[in-house]
Amino acid sequence: MRALLADRSTPAGLRLAEAPEPDPAPHQAVIRTAATSLNFGEVRHGLAGAPDGAVLGWDVAGVVERAAADGSGPAVGTPVVALADGGAWAELCAVDTDVTGEVPGDADLGAVSTVPVAGASALRALHRLGPILGRRVLVTGATGGVGRYAVQLARLGGAHVIASTGNPAAHGDGLRALGAHEVVAGPAALDAPVDGVVDMVGGSQLVDAYERLGERGTLVAVGHATGQGESFPFGALFGDQGRHDRSLTTFFLPACTGLGPDLTWLASRVAAGELDPQISWRGSWHQAAEATGALLERRLHGKAVLDIG
Repeated sequence: MRALLADRSTPAGLRLAEAPEPDPAPHQAVIRTAATSLNFGEVRHGLAGAPDGAVLGWDVAGVVERAAADGSGPAVGTPVVALADGGAWAELCAVDTDVTGEVPGDADLGAVSTVPVAGASALRALHRLGPILGRRVLVTGATGGVGRYAVQLARLGGAHVIASTGNPAAHGDGLRALGAHEVVAGPAALDAPVDGVVDMVGGSQLVDAYERLGERGTLVAVGHATGQGESFPFGALFGDQGRHDRSLTTFFLPACTGLGPDLTWLASRVAAGELDPQISWRGSWHQAAEATGALLERRLHGKAVLDIG
């Protein structure tokens, strides 16, 4: 099969070449990949640390080529979307059936390929906040792939959605079109406490967002785009003055159980047009260097999709 292989001898660190086909475990199905979407973490950190010849990739959408030997998961010929433990940047990918969702037959698999990391991270982070109907929810880093899904899903859940971005003038209209009621330049610009935060930024912005939590509020730390640590000033963790019972929780998508039904639900919403995958770059995997370069240089807001084959 063909695959995008890690290769430090090339400017982009990738080359399209032949690779061994996957050898699936009994609980894994083999998917013939139609499309994959790229994530900053796998491009910036995964590719940098991968040995030459490795096949990376987390988001995969395609059709089941070989069903799981243990009888779990979808049958041969079923359109699916899955969260891969690497290997999605290839014509064939082995995936665990419990992180595989079924896709409507008429769906655009390129659009659906944005669901596993971005869509599922946003959905599960919002679940950590508890019921959000009528509550004020802040989404930081709202112009990224996870952030854009979080804004839409929070609005669907009945929240008053506040989107935070470094450039409200440039991105405000787009975020309001996705469902944001307010667009702010950062947590410090909030005029009232919030009940929940989905944070994709980390660093000092996470500290500011935590300070804006009201009583019994929760902050879910999903992303760490700044690459900086968090330093809380003395008093930030006091419980008086309306700060009682606030919490900060960490998040790791592969540790979440039962993702298969979530992926099925998200894929159906994308296929129905109820969720916009916000694809800002799409092209052939022959153009992978262009896509990864745009991601690393922070020129993309939303998702980048590679069509495979």
